[in-house]
Amino acid sequence: MRKGRQKGVSLLPATLFCDLCVPGLNSIIEEKGILNRKVKILRKIKSRESGGKRGTQIMLKFSELYPQANEKRLRISLDGAWKFRFDPEAKGGKEQWQNGLSDTILMPVPGSFADMFTDAHSRDYCGDFWYETEFFLPDEAEEKEYFLRFGSLTHRAVVYCNGIEVGSHEGGFLPVVVPISGAAKKGERNRLVIKLNNELNEESLPCGAVHQLKDGRKLVKPYFDFYNYAGIHRSVYLVSVPKESIEDYSVRYELEGDDALVHYSVRTNGTHPVKVELRDKEGVLVAEAEGSTGALRVKNAHLWKVRNAYLYSISILIMGEGKLIDSYTEEIGIRTVKIEGTKILLNGEPVYLKGYGKHEDFEVIGRGFNWGVAKRDFECMKWSGANCFRTSHYPYADEWYQMADEEGFLVIDEVPAVGMMRSMSNFAAAGSGSKYTYFFEAPTVPKLKAAHLQAVEEMIARDKNHPSVIAWSLFNEPETISEYAREYFKDIFDYARELDPEGRPLTGALEKTSSPEKCQCCDLCDFVCLNRYYGWYISGGPEIVDAREAFFDEMDRWEKRGLNVPFVFTEFGADTLGMEHKLPSVMWTQEYQSEYMELCFEVFDRYDFIQGELVWNFADFQASEGIMRVNGNKKGVFTRIRQPKDVAYRLKERWDKI
Repeated sequence: MRKGRQKGVSLLPATLFCDLCVPGLNSIIEEKGILNRKVKILRKIKSRESGGKRGTQIMLKFSELYPQANEKRLRISLDGAWKFRFDPEAKGGKEQWQNGLSDTILMPVPGSFADMFTDAHSRDYCGDFWYETEFFLPDEAEEKEYFLRFGSLTHRAVVYCNGIEVGSHEGGFLPVVVPISGAAKKGERNRLVIKLNNELNEESLPCGAVHQLKDGRKLVKPYFDFYNYAGIHRSVYLVSVPKESIEDYSVRYELEGDDALVHYSVRTNGTHPVKVELRDKEGVLVAEAEGSTGALRVKNAHLWKVRNAYLYSISILIMGEGKLIDSYTEEIGIRTVKIEGTKILLNGEPVYLKGYGKHEDFEVIGRGFNWGVAKRDFECMKWSGANCFRTSHYPYADEWYQMADEEGFLVIDEVPAVGMMRSMSNFAAAGSGSKYTYFFEAPTVPKLKAAHLQAVEEMIARDKNHPSVIAWSLFNEPETISEYAREYFKDIFDYARELDPEGRPLTGALEKTSSPEKCQCCDLCDFVCLNRYYGWYISGGPEIVDAREAFFDEMDRWEKRGLNVPFVFTEFGADTLGMEHKLPSVMWTQEYQSEYMELCFEVFDRYDFIQGELVWNFADFQASEGIMRVNGNKKGVFTRIRQPKDVAYRLKERWDKI
């Protein structure tokens, strides 16, 4: 981290959920021992936005640990074909659909409902919709706590077990964990019903609006350039843990010559002692310690390196009266990440980021997670010589990070803070320089900030122990040229710095309007990410010579500003039809995409402070319909079915040499 930047603190004694800025909240519930600097930040934010009145509600939140099965824990997949029903009149609550759905169809889980249909009304549905399934709860001899763990529920959801509301959640890209011990019946089949909603607004992430059509239907209008897929996109698990259990843990690393210190912190819900063991790839015990906090010294440590991952297994055990009460084992990688001047250092060595912006997007399944698609994506990225990707524009399914850990890929993990400008063609507005829309001066900002803070907390809580995650991206292409934006994002960045035990670098992707002279937020970033489309949205086609001069001019001005931090290009690209060729080139042809890339490479190679290039996009992806899109965004280096365009070979040639 740069001098003067505060490093992240150790794991907090409890993970908190803070419900901010909701009308009618006039009191604060203070749990002894859990109020800390995090709450002070939130109090300051709330105080500033409510005229000094305190109104922060604090509740304990359940662990984000990825579910696993072992001698003390149970994990049962509920994936499969669920019952499904649209609710365009929002009558399900009044008619008590939570007690069971009628007139249903089958819907795959995980998966996006939109691409399952052959009619446009179903594909473009906007509003409430419901899922239902059943599960059997084992009648175990040992007393356990039972939870349902959804990888995500897009965008907001209420969960019912046997007709009883057991949880709700706002935000569609991070896990939802709900307790069911009080509602589910042991030794019986139980009904699980989920009410979801996919509408967009300016009070939650990502941002957008809803338009009423003449026939009475609602149509979602995203402020972003990817399809607003919705549904249960990720796996659902029934989970059981012992009454006294491991709730969370965190690690951070310190290198001492050939050795390494693995600092750890464990949170449990009981009083029995904790033991921690670390084993190498062969299963040999290399370090152990007792206590909920401490450090493991690893002699001659194998470091986790780029495209050369080495993973240790950390095991956390709760012991009592000589017996095992609970255990949790996960793979971790020993590595350090920091910024020094204009360099990004991994284990103290400079690393140049090369790779992609991506999307969770594929034919038929939409945003639903699929192991086969993930495997193909990693193989394509490895073939092209990439070492990094950004989870644009939301946190991905847990399994993407697990694979990145195994493959030695670097990940810039991004919160779903996208669409923070009022534009139905955000991609064009951001690419060419948008007009100011007073987004951060609206009365919706307090609730939006509360949702943003919650999403940051949930992302870091879930992904903090992945060695692949080297940075947090806290926004994509918002308006950043006002003091209102500065005030908004300073709180977001302060909060993120409090949460990460490793103190990873923080960043965000800036659009064209966020120029060196106007941007009020770039100095909040430990490294600056730029999304630029000179030669596409700006001076495309025969004007590409002007694009070249304008591109160099902007980078000269960034250099003159003297931020002394690394710059990474997180978006640059040109829409290209996979079968289109023409000499001389014209826009949308494979030849033009290659010429466009050569312009970008010339710029990247001129400036020492540019330390990364992530092409937009890895593969073609679905977007809303429009005259500037041909059945989706076609900026992919690969087609939507993961076959290379011509430019993929040029990238491979370049990246294999870097």
